[in-house]
Amino acid sequence: MFGLTPKEQATLRKLSTPRKIQDFLDRLPVNFEKHGDTHMSPRRVLRERKAHCVEGALLAAAALWLHGKPPLLLDLKTIQFDDEHVVALFKEHGRWGAISKTNHAVVRYRDPIYKTVRELAMSYYHEYFRDHDGLKTLHSYSRPFDLRTMGDYWVTTNEDLWELDDLLNKVPHYRFVPKKNERLIRHATPFERRVINIREWSKDDPRT
Repeated sequence: MFGLTPKEQATLRKLSTPRKIQDFLDRLPVNFEKHGDTHMSPRRVLRERKAHCVEGALLAAAALWLHGKPPLLLDLKTIQFDDEHVVALFKEHGRWGAISKTNHAVVRYRDPIYKTVRELAMSYYHEYFRDHDGLKTLHSYSRPFDLRTMGDYWVTTNEDLWELDDLLNKVPHYRFVPKKNERLIRHATPFERRVINIREWSKDDPRT
């Protein structure tokens, strides 16, 4: 299926629920791209045994697709000078949830409790801020992007999937904060910044 080897299929078939997929991603070291930028397919993630956020979202989407669920991504865009985030979406009993690969404490898995994609996206807003000054940086979120529009080559290609960036950028995005309310947004406090500044994986870890 999707050109996966029997071993690759067996690994993904074990990831039969969103929680199992998230647990698998949590065990993977973070890909700090020490040897240059990457945009690895699920096959390469399984081989390299590490992933950053987009790579983790792609693996999650592939596992969901293998189990009969649509492979959907949600793109979370930030203002300039901060890192954007991408998660895999899923739906259970009419409620949205998300699978997330991150090195941060809070922009992680979301249980399927959200009525709309906007509700889910908003759950990432308040804790998404810059470490040094507490400026909240999420700008907009995308309409769900269905990876099936790309066919299935993205599951197994050995090439970096740079074209996915362009495709996500073309998806309609919706602002988190109305322009009239931008000046009303409060910065995170020094205490919040100190508490949130915990990382799961270190760049010094040889596995990353």
